[in-house]
Amino acid sequence: MAQHFDFEKPILELEKKIAELQEFSKEKDINLSPEVSKLMRRLVRLRKEIYGNLEPWQKVQIARYTERPNIYDYIPLLFEDFIEFKGDRLYADDRAIVGGIALFQGIPVTVVSHIKGKDTKENIQRNFGMPHPEGYRKALRLMDQAEKFRRPILTFIDTPGAACDLEAEERGQGEAIARCLQAMAHYTVPIICTVIGEGGSGGALALGVGNTILMLENSFYSVIAPESCASILWKDPSKAQEAASALKFTAQDLLELGIADGIIKEPLGGAHRSLERTAEEMKKVITQEFDKLRKASPEELQATRYEKLMNYGKFAEQAWEEQLTQETQDAQGDRVVLSESQAYHEGQGSPDVQTSDSLDDDNI
Repeated sequence: MAQHFDFEKPILELEKKIAELQEFSKEKDINLSPEVSKLMRRLVRLRKEIYGNLEPWQKVQIARYTERPNIYDYIPLLFEDFIEFKGDRLYADDRAIVGGIALFQGIPVTVVSHIKGKDTKENIQRNFGMPHPEGYRKALRLMDQAEKFRRPILTFIDTPGAACDLEAEERGQGEAIARCLQAMAHYTVPIICTVIGEGGSGGALALGVGNTILMLENSFYSVIAPESCASILWKDPSKAQEAASALKFTAQDLLELGIADGIIKEPLGGAHRSLERTAEEMKKVITQEFDKLRKASPEELQATRYEKLMNYGKFAEQAWEEQLTQETQDAQGDRVVLSESQAYHEGQGSPDVQTSDSLDDDNI
């Protein structure tokens, strides 16, 4: 049974009303086409109004939807001759990471992606899209191979975060993620990263150091999940909706902040409404960025990627500089007041106080 969100109830009620009216028209052999057409136009307006003004928390719900397309859905529509590689050659194969080589627009590329399951059984097998160290080491192995053979790298991000259980820590989760970050920063091949669903914490960033960062319209990319943020700030996970608004992690927010470089449009209601249309738009946008990056030299690719990383957080830094400037001005003002006060006490007078010599007889 298809899952529906609370904010979709007005749409569902109107769709039900239209269906009932069409059924009644058919049973009674009555022409109700004008009434149905009127309701259909109203339905179109309602869909645009609701889906065009989604709140951050509503976008989180869409990004996490179990029927949202994953990399296995997109691969046949984006690539040709995909060959999947498994294992990190050190410990095991992590099913939360998918990777391999393929042809994109006739050019060999390396593809690496997080992947969640579509049901409970598959989610358990894939650890709900949360990779262990062997997953990141598999990704690193494939990306190192891409660098060696001069293949562009396309990564797709969809994870609530890296696995944080005891086994992950024992096998070096932090080191595995850090090595991915370090390696991606130094590669000299084009790297395009696309957030297709949920982009959570360092587990997402491990595949997110690229020359171009793209995001699907209803995806999000954050240092922390809204529930965790609410638990830390307000000791109340139920305030996740409030945290989602405060985090500024939607595609639109991050494009404005300079973190994302482009937004890939989705069908009204989300990517799950039409896989083909979403993949078509994704392919068009990635192709545009792909063609731009292929013209750059290895040195330029590396330099621009480094510059992009260094620009992260520049707005917070500017705010801090403005605050520091204001504090400096306030401190200088305090010193001016102090110097005037000292001059007065030393008998030099005060600009705000008249001396006895300046008073005339009428004022005595």
